[in-house]
Amino acid sequence: MMNSKSKSKFKIRHLAVLSLTAMLIVSGCGNNTAGNAASTGSPANAPSSAAAATTVPAADKLNIKVSFYPMYEFTKNITGELADVEVLIPAGTEPHDWEPTAKDMAEISDADVLVYNGAGMEGWAQQVVDGASGSKLITIEASKGLEIMEGTEEEEGHDHDHEHEHEHAHEEGTVSGEAGHDHEHDHEDEHGEEAHAGDGHDHGGLDPHVWLAPAMAIQEVRTIEAALSAASPENAAAFKMNSEAYIAKLQQLDQEFKDGLKDTKRRDFITQHAAFGYLAREYGLTQVPIAGLSPEQEPSAAQMAEIVEFAKANNVKTIFFETLVSSSVADTIAQEIGAKTAVLNPIEGLTEEDTRNNLDYLGVMRQNLEALSAALNE
Repeated sequence: MMNSKSKSKFKIRHLAVLSLTAMLIVSGCGNNTAGNAASTGSPANAPSSAAAATTVPAADKLNIKVSFYPMYEFTKNITGELADVEVLIPAGTEPHDWEPTAKDMAEISDADVLVYNGAGMEGWAQQVVDGASGSKLITIEASKGLEIMEGTEEEEGHDHDHEHEHEHAHEEGTVSGEAGHDHEHDHEDEHGEEAHAGDGHDHGGLDPHVWLAPAMAIQEVRTIEAALSAASPENAAAFKMNSEAYIAKLQQLDQEFKDGLKDTKRRDFITQHAAFGYLAREYGLTQVPIAGLSPEQEPSAAQMAEIVEFAKANNVKTIFFETLVSSSVADTIAQEIGAKTAVLNPIEGLTEEDTRNNLDYLGVMRQNLEALSAALNE
């Protein structure tokens, strides 16, 4: 049953989507005029590409809206200056909790293309896609066709002991649940219900964080490029050239992760948010999340105790937290066990500091590699 806050958010979303549906029908009957002269929703450190040297009149450019930062990075490296690419979710905003306003919906209805991650990351996207049927708006789900993992919040088998779970965790990339529950299901459901109620965001039981594994990011780039080429055949050759150049950089990044993480002293790491399951799976690591898929989810006292027990038993010296949300949970656990904290960035958005340092997806991922390598070799 929804609480009053959830009902309110649902009503707002429902009204906004109804407005979008009406606008899409109207826009579908008019001229297909693409492009905006300005990209006010673009990060300051916009990526360059082989197409950047091509001058295209604003009226001839594709007008593309993307959900959040990784989708911007991937899309802009494909289009270069052949499209206006704008991010819907503002910089510094936690995307799990973001809901589009009526103004955002109007901007989507005026666009030629909407690029989103999918797999439950953008809870509002499916209603937008449904409302776009019959309109000029082309929707691209970047994660379509990928093998999507189930989220830790929905996994079964919580009564395995720590040692048994740890032994088999490499198959999943994540220790089931939080640190391996061994308490009764009724007790677990009680805390789980509390966590979900305060969560405010539902991934539908799926883990959407595919962009954090470079190999899967490559597949998302290929999916976006293929759809954009179909939408704009006259630019298909440039899109293909740009995407291959960017994919080469992602392949290099993937190799750096393979080389940097293959011979570490330990293979598990504790993180505040269960965002790194795909990364862990790709490189034979085990993610031990304090909470679930939503970074705002508060762990119960029992879950916190389990993480502390796991950290002490396995001599964990670093607890990872992330940007855009409070580090208080990680700080509490680190203080309890005498460990330090460090950032492992899920790249759900750039911070002001990232922008000042001219960081992009590749740069932040290399920072993640450095942080992981240091923690796994302590």
